[in-house]
Amino acid sequence: MRYIIIGYGNIGKKRHNILGKKCVATVDPYVDDADYKDYQDVPLNQFDAAVLSIPPDIKMDLVKYLLSNKKHVLAEKPLRFRDKKELDEIRSLAKKNNVIWYTSYNHRFEPLILKLKEIMENDGIGDFYFGKFTYGFGTAQNNVGTWRDIDLGVIEEVGCHLINMVPYLFNKYPEPEGFKIINVNNFEINSIDNCWFSYLENHLMFHCTWDAWKNVFEIELFGSKGSLHLYGLRKWGESKLYHRLRVFPSGVPKEKVFTSSGPDVTWEKDVEFFEGSISKGKTSYDDDLYMLNSMNTLSQQLGI
Repeated sequence: MRYIIIGYGNIGKKRHNILGKKCVATVDPYVDDADYKDYQDVPLNQFDAAVLSIPPDIKMDLVKYLLSNKKHVLAEKPLRFRDKKELDEIRSLAKKNNVIWYTSYNHRFEPLILKLKEIMENDGIGDFYFGKFTYGFGTAQNNVGTWRDIDLGVIEEVGCHLINMVPYLFNKYPEPEGFKIINVNNFEINSIDNCWFSYLENHLMFHCTWDAWKNVFEIELFGSKGSLHLYGLRKWGESKLYHRLRVFPSGVPKEKVFTSSGPDVTWEKDVEFFEGSISKGKTSYDDDLYMLNSMNTLSQQLGI
């Protein structure tokens, strides 16, 4: 598989490090060491797939161009569709040209998230009761006046990971209408830099923010037999997962602790998943439809 990377910033360079010799060209009008300034200058016979590491508002034109020219597409999240009609048009275009697109949510391949999912699927906490997801950075000032500082702000860039995690962990797409905004703030930027929202039917709470001065990622899930508590991501150092087994009728739970450290492996696993999806002819249509409807639900509540 021969790749080009369109968008050669921080994420694009991470992708380049993973792809190595599979990457035959990089494209970015603003980066001096990119091979091309314009993606249309890359000869079509030189690559099979493209990675899109560019702002959301310009992705869709490139997706259409690449699929029309029989190239597979790996798009970094978020991939912003106007509506279901546009998503259906993309699916038809991909099918017509025998290619796929895939919207990447690389945290799905975090080692301890995989372990957490395995424990849940093996009835490790019993009947699910309630849970909480938190993801935060301290990047509000970096985002002032950028493409991130519009519309849904932190919800679209950070909260999307949390929304996307729900069907992955629970093996079921919840009804998107169930997401409810609790509170939003624009402490330091024009758009939203801090948000609490919920999915009350599943007893889930979510918090995403650009105002956490030390990066934070947490998943806490409680059930009839015990609970799971995940703290951190490997990209920030060691992450930990606590599996606590309930003692009846009450008491200090028995506890198993899993740790994970080392290089961030999610990007490599993500590419492996993408190439596996190519071999199966499987797009990310279902995920994208769920994300589209979920984001629309939150957007409508905020009048955005």
